[in-house]
Amino acid sequence: MADQQEEEDLRMALRMSMQNSPPEPKRSKPREAANSATTPEESRRLQRELMAAAAEKRMLVAAKSIPASSSPSKSGRGGDLERKEMEMKAKEVNLDSELSDEEASQLFSMVFAIGVSKDILAQWSNQGIRFSPDPETSMGLVQHEGGPCGVLATIQAFVLKHLLFFPDELIKVAPGLPQNLSSRRLSKNRYVASNNFAAFPADAKGRALVKSMGEILFLCGNNKRAVIATLSSIGHGIERSEDSPKDVTIAQALEGVSIESASDLQKVLRVGTYTTPASAFKRLEAMIPVFQSRMGALLFLISALLSRGLDCVQADRDDPSLPLVTAPFGHASQEIVNLLLCGQAVPNVFDGRMDLGGGMFLKGISSNVEVGFLTLLESLNFCKVGQNLKRPKWPIWVIGSESHYTVLFALDTAVQDENELEERESQIRKAFDAQDQSGGGGFISVEGFHQVLRETNIRLPSEKLDSLCSSGFIVWSEFWQVILDLDKSYGGLKDSTGQMGRKIFHLYHFNGIAKSDLNGSQATFGGETPMQRPRLAKLRVSVPPRWTPEEFMADVAVPSGSAGTESSGKDTEVAKPEPPQHAPLVDCIRTRWPRAVCNWIGDPPSIV
Repeated sequence: MADQQEEEDLRMALRMSMQNSPPEPKRSKPREAANSATTPEESRRLQRELMAAAAEKRMLVAAKSIPASSSPSKSGRGGDLERKEMEMKAKEVNLDSELSDEEASQLFSMVFAIGVSKDILAQWSNQGIRFSPDPETSMGLVQHEGGPCGVLATIQAFVLKHLLFFPDELIKVAPGLPQNLSSRRLSKNRYVASNNFAAFPADAKGRALVKSMGEILFLCGNNKRAVIATLSSIGHGIERSEDSPKDVTIAQALEGVSIESASDLQKVLRVGTYTTPASAFKRLEAMIPVFQSRMGALLFLISALLSRGLDCVQADRDDPSLPLVTAPFGHASQEIVNLLLCGQAVPNVFDGRMDLGGGMFLKGISSNVEVGFLTLLESLNFCKVGQNLKRPKWPIWVIGSESHYTVLFALDTAVQDENELEERESQIRKAFDAQDQSGGGGFISVEGFHQVLRETNIRLPSEKLDSLCSSGFIVWSEFWQVILDLDKSYGGLKDSTGQMGRKIFHLYHFNGIAKSDLNGSQATFGGETPMQRPRLAKLRVSVPPRWTPEEFMADVAVPSGSAGTESSGKDTEVAKPEPPQHAPLVDCIRTRWPRAVCNWIGDPPSIV
């Protein structure tokens, strides 16, 4: 009976694939007359389900029919293991399918909107996910087109997580990985990575890329699935192309391929769903040449959106009528970046959600993330980044400017450790932000202020309390200054030494946009042709005590042994620090480490 049912399912799928109006599938009750019409989308979906179900039945039957051999290798536990492996493979049956017309239309309008310019479409159709050929920046993904930087920067952040802090897991594919690339674990929660960025073998970087892509897609799929989008002109054929290089095969297949409408999207895409990381990893590994092609960034964005589910993506957003790729320059929206960072396409960067009253909410970041986010817009008071993004699990941040996304990272996880000042500031600020209904404006009501004082055990003198509450609202900067001048016995942070809160460490900044560069300096006309390369900068960051940076530079001595990642603050030998330097990136850093003073060698780090 099972074989007959299976054959009937296969015959029905075959008939459906050969005619426009598929036959009515078997039902326990006849369909009502009003619902007798079957749409083409329903037909295609039913066809895919029937074919997958029939294939899964065949796999399960094969698993159950394995004879119990008398040989030691296949008897007892060996046979059980083989049957379990067959059953696992059966669960992973996946037939790449095309999108329905409705799905393609929804996807295209969600990403680009009707009337999108050809320039924006060209930007997103001509950006692959490739590592830089330049030795100094070879651990980074290079960007040649404007627009997809939000996708590339987020993937880059996850790639750095695997390269810097989990290099030993890459040795399986790259046995020649140099020993000095290993991440040193100094304590249970502290890792220090190598700065030998040029030494990562291609295989190790490739594995880190595949791991990162799979991690992001499963994050979008709520850790239950990953949907991988590929091209119908390539599909599984790339896995079997042995006669010619895969890059050549893909380039030939992409000749004349363009995406200018939903119908184009429907024609060129094929999607597959994977429910285990191992199966998704295997598929991504096989499809890496496709993601390296000119369609790579767009394919990965589509994969992430489908992994989340198009309806779920729209439900995440505050205004689903706007396209995810913003006009007029085609930049990735904050919703795209947040989707790849935390698995939800929310538009805001604050923690949790904000109650606007009347049952209306604005949605932010609901939980802690692996890699974080900082933005120049916060320094301009346009938004407030919450602690979930500011303090990620690993010291890596996507940096947002008005028009571009880059990556900031540290090699030592201790840069995230809080000293006494930072720990107390975080506690008070968290309580303050919980009462802030201004969208990150930095002020709260008098009633909310009294709640903050109770939660943080702060006892203000009556004259200080009356002064802060006199205007009817309390501003964070004024409140914090009072805390710094308040004795510790009252819950304040008054410091008689002038050294509390000081720390010194190094950060690195990577900008994947390829710019003309000649021997590390700006290009010149004539002579040697400048190289197009991304930019990597190393910054020395000094976080002074509670005094202003000017007071710190004038009065506070810095240990001469502070060239490492962090200073203990107990050295007696001192040296004058370098004069502070400024660039927009410094403003971003100060949203994470207030009062930070930065120095670097060479050109200023660029976030555009």
